[in-house]
Amino acid sequence: MEESATNPSHHSLLQPGTLWTETTQRTKTARKSGALKSIETEYHLIQQHDIPFVVRTLSNLTRKEQARKKQRQQETKTETRINPFLPYEPDLFVGNISPTHLCLLNKFNVVDNHLLIVTRAFEEQTDLLNLQDFAALWSCMQEIDGLAFFNGGKIAGASQPHKHLQLIPLPFLPSVVHLPVDEAIANITFHNSLGRIDSFPFRHGIASLDLAPDHSPEAAAQIMLQRYYALLNQVGFKLDDQERKQPGAYNFLATRKWMLIVPRSQESFQNISINSLGFAGSLFVRDPTSLELLKKLTPLKLLTEVALT
Repeated sequence: MEESATNPSHHSLLQPGTLWTETTQRTKTARKSGALKSIETEYHLIQQHDIPFVVRTLSNLTRKEQARKKQRQQETKTETRINPFLPYEPDLFVGNISPTHLCLLNKFNVVDNHLLIVTRAFEEQTDLLNLQDFAALWSCMQEIDGLAFFNGGKIAGASQPHKHLQLIPLPFLPSVVHLPVDEAIANITFHNSLGRIDSFPFRHGIASLDLAPDHSPEAAAQIMLQRYYALLNQVGFKLDDQERKQPGAYNFLATRKWMLIVPRSQESFQNISINSLGFAGSLFVRDPTSLELLKKLTPLKLLTEVALT
């Protein structure tokens, strides 16, 4: 296992109740220094069944694509894999969440205050989530009400191999508190905490998760881990008790009220890439041509093509 990144505040954990303040302050300073490179978007709504899909047209992907290209070229030249989290960029550092996880700003963010919850020591993005991951995640979700997600492998939209969860604060859009998929989830009848979204014609599983804000990270993590394994079983993933690696690519999403898993078959369809956010009702296209293609295809058809049936 690789050594963790060094930092002057390496052993100093964020004080409870300070994450949001630290996040917003770091966002300001990182934007001023140029470390944070926000991507501007325009958005459109495509209503399908009970889901008002938010489709963002990315007006400037150049910087992110150039950064990825430069990373690949450097890796080829040096024959060494570059890990932007080891060491991390100091200007993006928000704080140490737990002994095993730290919190960074997402360098190429679309939504302000988009956080990455990263393992301090290297773990693979294709490793199963564990108790420490969920404890760190809940430590953040206690203080920031938002959408958490995890892209389990390249096919599921992961761009980096170092294990990291992500957290986007609500509101998802200005003046819109709810997620696009919330109405569809509100209609679910759960059985033993598990259910399905009627509007989703592909393989998936959803679990209720109504954790109170005062749940300790350790107690919440136990509940979340139990639900996580139940969902993996529900979508057909067979797990060995000793296995750390995921049996297949998948997307994981969570709020304070629910957890969702969708197995994946491919990363994109018709040149439209999908990550976890697609299954919350948020899609990204490159240009107006792709937007028109998506309108004809329909969002649920697109999601079905990249999921498993």
